[in-house]
Amino acid sequence: MLKNFIEELQWRGMIHDMTPETEIHLMEQMRTAYVGFDPTANSLHIGSLVPIMLLAHYQRCGHKPVALVGGATGMIGDPSGKSSERNLMDEETLGYNQECIRKQLAQFLDFSSGGDNEAVMINNYEWMKEFSFLDFIRDIGKHLTVNYMIAKDSVKSRITGKGADGMSFTEFSYQLVQGYDFLHLYKEMQCTLQMGGSDQWGNITTGTELIRRIAEGRGFALTCPLITKSDGSKFGKSEGGNIWLDAKRTSPYKFYQYWLNTSDDDAGKYVKIFTFLDKLTIDELIAEHRDEPHLRLLQKRLAKEVTTTVHNEDELKNVLKASKILFGNSTSDDLKNLEEKTFLDVFEGVPQAEISKVEIEKGIDIIAVLADKTGFLKSNSEARRALKESSISVNKEKIVEGYLITGNDILNNQFVLLQRGKKNYFIIKVI
Repeated sequence: MLKNFIEELQWRGMIHDMTPETEIHLMEQMRTAYVGFDPTANSLHIGSLVPIMLLAHYQRCGHKPVALVGGATGMIGDPSGKSSERNLMDEETLGYNQECIRKQLAQFLDFSSGGDNEAVMINNYEWMKEFSFLDFIRDIGKHLTVNYMIAKDSVKSRITGKGADGMSFTEFSYQLVQGYDFLHLYKEMQCTLQMGGSDQWGNITTGTELIRRIAEGRGFALTCPLITKSDGSKFGKSEGGNIWLDAKRTSPYKFYQYWLNTSDDDAGKYVKIFTFLDKLTIDELIAEHRDEPHLRLLQKRLAKEVTTTVHNEDELKNVLKASKILFGNSTSDDLKNLEEKTFLDVFEGVPQAEISKVEIEKGIDIIAVLADKTGFLKSNSEARRALKESSISVNKEKIVEGYLITGNDILNNQFVLLQRGKKNYFIIKVI
């Protein structure tokens, strides 16, 4: 049974623009729609989550989603608001990236149910690689005027915008190639809708125009808003760069923390866009948060939902354990179970000092470690005083004067964690 896809997107604030009668078209019967993804990296980042969620909601409403990996267009570059061209990639790298992206999309889309609306992944390189340049400009290029193509905002901004350095023919042709993708899918898969970010409107409507002129049919377009942050900073970026969906590029701990640190204003918006929670649940969450904002219930639920969907429940449990190490009551066992990357993420910015493994395995008195060897405390007398106050821990275990740091204290074969009180940490890096 079909659900109203447009209605679902509207209350979530996920529609920027769409062609007339799109809602009527989608309520008539199951329809096929596609979204294009850039395969120039072996992972998508959270900037791709909105179009991914569009496809996921589309499938949940009873329609068939198609994820198109732009193997051909990825070799060209995309002028949509970008100021420079991308590097060309070889076929082997693109194939590897495609498989990585498929695994990430499988967290959101059903590729294996066998149902009529089972998700499909395709690569436009499959039909573009045999297309000769002469065939393309004869059969496709003649249907659009240069005037039509230049009028697109994405092209105009590159040609006439401030600091514009022009646009190569390669990038100029991008909208024609993307438009042909839509035409091809319309003919071969009865795909009648293309979705994407608002910056893609020009490219998508080029496809609807080709469908009208060449296939004498009708294609539909729908775009979502580009996500912004209320403080003006760029969504999806941290001090370390992009927030990736691949756990090897951005650890689940760091991923979770990104969402947890969302502002109140943004959290109310993001929980609608990036989770599958229903309207009643979200409205109740927002009301609870409004009553007790200091508890950050909205941010915690947002972080939990997105982390579980992108990664899994086990990773979420590990993340919560890692968070407990800094902000709650944790044990040395919790610390020992942290993998190296998560350990470094948890204690990012904590001061460090290096001590050789040979020296540690012989045993070093804790006072020497706290003062002379690391400079964590200013003097031996301060170290003794802290030990008498029972405020020193090694790997989350309280220790007393006379304790020796040995090889048994080394975590992940390379760290020892010192702590004074609840919040002062120091890392010994074993070399």
